[in-house]
Amino acid sequence: QVQLVESGGGLVQAGGSLRLSCAASRLVFSVYTMGWFRQAPGKEREFVGQITRAGGRTDYADSVKGRFTIFREDAKNTAYLQMNSLKPEDTAVYYCAATRKPAPAPRGDEYLSWGQGTQVTVSS
Repeated sequence: QVQLVESGGGLVQAGGSLRLSCAASRLVFSVYTMGWFRQAPGKEREFVGQITRAGGRTDYADSVKGRFTIFREDAKNTAYLQMNSLKPEDTAVYYCAATRKPAPAPRGDEYLSWGQGTQVTVSS
């Protein structure tokens, strides 16, 4: 069974940065597209971005484009979400997910495996 574990969340002031990590195990990491999603209280889960195998393609939600960057280190079976210029509206639980679908993959139902999530809170 695929296992995904997010880390790196926390409390940060607006304008600050955080880097989330998603450590994967029990899968051939390099062939998977890795996605990031988030869910704020009282809101539906939303797509943040995704990176295809070998980092060949990245796609981002308009709300994070230019501020967030997704990259991966296949040798470490880890995907990352670098978040800069954070805003209070970025506050949410962030999840990573894995899919064999190449791209684009903005829908949650396209992903087979999910992590448990990590909380990101941005104070104003």
